[in-house]
Amino acid sequence: MTSIDVAAVKADFPILGREVNGHRLVYLDSASSSQKPRPVVDAMTRYYETTHANVHRGVYTIAEEATRLFEEGRARMARFLNARQSREIVFTKNVTEAINLVAGSWGRANLGAGDAVLLTEMEHHANLVPWLMLAQERGIQLRYLPVTDDGLLDLSDLERLVDGVKLVGVTCMSNVLGTINPVREIADAAHAAGALCLADAAQLVPHMATDVQALGVDFLGFTGHKMLGPTGIGGLWARADLLEEMPPFLGGGEMISDVRLDGFSTNEIPWKFEAGTPPIAEAVGLGVAVEYLENLGMDAVRAHEIELTTYALETLRERHDDLVIYGPHDAAGRGGVLSMQLADIHAHDLSQVLDQSGVCVRAGHHCAKPLMRRFGVSATARASLYIYNDRSDVDELSEALAEARKFFA
Repeated sequence: MTSIDVAAVKADFPILGREVNGHRLVYLDSASSSQKPRPVVDAMTRYYETTHANVHRGVYTIAEEATRLFEEGRARMARFLNARQSREIVFTKNVTEAINLVAGSWGRANLGAGDAVLLTEMEHHANLVPWLMLAQERGIQLRYLPVTDDGLLDLSDLERLVDGVKLVGVTCMSNVLGTINPVREIADAAHAAGALCLADAAQLVPHMATDVQALGVDFLGFTGHKMLGPTGIGGLWARADLLEEMPPFLGGGEMISDVRLDGFSTNEIPWKFEAGTPPIAEAVGLGVAVEYLENLGMDAVRAHEIELTTYALETLRERHDDLVIYGPHDAAGRGGVLSMQLADIHAHDLSQVLDQSGVCVRAGHHCAKPLMRRFGVSATARASLYIYNDRSDVDELSEALAEARKFFA
């Protein structure tokens, strides 16, 4: 494992060279969406300038080149997740669509009145609302693993809660607390109970080596724009045998094998789930983003995150005794997400004042209202760290928090 040369990494991100309100840009909102390195931007520009055509349809040169680049993006993503085969990767717009695919396809085909699904209080809306919608439609029962005051999943009652359920859905890493959950343990409990396990890995895949086989899950959703790739592309990894059994999610375009006026037959996986013209340039960009992360090394990415998160927790807590940071205290058990409450300053007000110093953090409920209610807050200001952040960015955040306290005094 080698360390990350953050100065060199920063130089790869053109946006980090700009100023905001007279200050250098300090981007601390990567849990919402990461910035894009030059190689990703260049690959997408090059595709549009030299290779653009629809995929899987034309037999002319650039159409075949576009198809090759598109499928190379899929193959790189499969390798990145240690999937057994690239056809286990279904491209979607984002992780939200990936989870909706599972609920709308597998869920509608396999769940009926009285069946149970186990989720956690830590899920964001994308892994809650699709199941709440299915509960309204089919009368299924939803159960929840609770969260402790320390921001950990309480697994003390897991054996009872998982008994009789048909699917367990769990986030790998909380987008509010940064908590890294014991997904393998939960997946094993699900399988022992005869259930499948769905992992929401939107926050995990950009920050840690992710091995779908080692995690032992059956479905895993991810999104491209949090891992240096473009917006508009994400995906669902699932075991091939499950994808083969599942009915299509949307109709039309590449998901078709044959259509008659009295019926249709579907394409092979993964195209069975990719209706219409897919996000071609986005798949090209995602493939290059994967390559960029692989060149850094995911072990080095994770080591950098632990080191920087440790520094941030120590620095902010030492200087700001009226600052609450939610989630586990140990950086080794969490990602670089720092969900904060400074004195009695509302998160939105705090975020706006930090922006005057060029510091970008997200404010709000972070699409996780049940979890916010669990901790008795309506909003937090969330700083999130990534590969292009260093100690100077944390120091800028700390100084901006001090200025905010003066402003609201």
